[in-house]
Order: sequence, then C-alpha cells, then structure tokens
Amino acid sequence: MATLDWSQCPAVESVPGKVSGAWVFRGTRVPVSAIFENLKSSPIEEVLENFHVTRDQIQTVLDFAAKSAQTPLESLQV
Repeated sequence: MATLDWSQCPAVESVPGKVSGAWVFRGTRVPVSAIFENLKSSPIEEVLENFHVTRDQIQTVLDFAAKSAQTPLESLQV
C-alpha cells in the first residue's frame, strides 16, 4: 500500500521539532497515527474525549485517507 501524501490534507501539519516532525492534527500535538490506532478498538466518542480533537478533524482525515486509497478507474488494467 502506498504512503499517503498528508501534505494534501488540510486538517494536518508536520512541523520539524514538533512531535519529531510526525503528521499531527493542525494546531495540536496529536499524531494522526494515534487516532487511527485508537479507532481500531475504541468508539469515536472515546477518541474525541481522550485526544481533544474535533469530530470534523477526524472526519476530514478519514475522508482524505479513504479518497487517497481509491484507485482511479483509468488506472485499472482490463
């Protein structure tokens, strides 16, 4: 699976020296990877409470990841 180009997602940022340059939710120190890991085993309400990010921020990241994972029809080989 290809790595996502998080620089194209408006909800996240990577700042050198901030959480070792990891992709975090804009204006926070919450790594995107932490949200994905926690959504595997916890309901979104719990993740929202524990990480202090908004539902909109999480939805933007999930939508971006889903859209990025889609294969354009023109690239499919028949």
